[in-house]
Amino acid sequence: MTAIAWGLAATTTVEDNAPETLARRLRAHLQAVAVQRIPITYRAAAKGLLLAPPNTIHQVTEALEQLMAEDAAADRPFIAAIVISKARGGLPASGFFDCARRLGRFAGDPAGPEAWAFHAQEVSAAIAFWAPSGISGESGSNEWQGARQACASVSERET
Repeated sequence: MTAIAWGLAATTTVEDNAPETLARRLRAHLQAVAVQRIPITYRAAAKGLLLAPPNTIHQVTEALEQLMAEDAAADRPFIAAIVISKARGGLPASGFFDCARRLGRFAGDPAGPEAWAFHAQEVSAAIAFWAPSGISGESGSNEWQGARQACASVSERET
């Protein structure tokens, strides 16, 4: 299952997709997703932001990297950890780990067990920060693990 938070805007303009504006819109979208406590794919994030081709995933990844830089500067967990790649079985794309490394938060192999541990820690921290207990009445990591697996399965069928 993937989360899709609606209600951002009925249409977008070029100005809405300026890097700073897109990052702000994406943060709002991911905050709504965090409350649901389930992952979202890059494609679902692009759809949730009503981005139109070309380069929608690239626009999302650039906005995610901006959010990571903002979160690192504010000593917050990475809200970007909520976004996962359908091709990586529930992990974000390797760019997430590269960015985390540049920001001084990750030092492992983006394809190794360190990546899984780091991502799980960031997801837990992001959900705790952006959707504290009691908001949705759900609790944590077991549900996230099940949702991550379901998302990976559903995402394999996306075209």
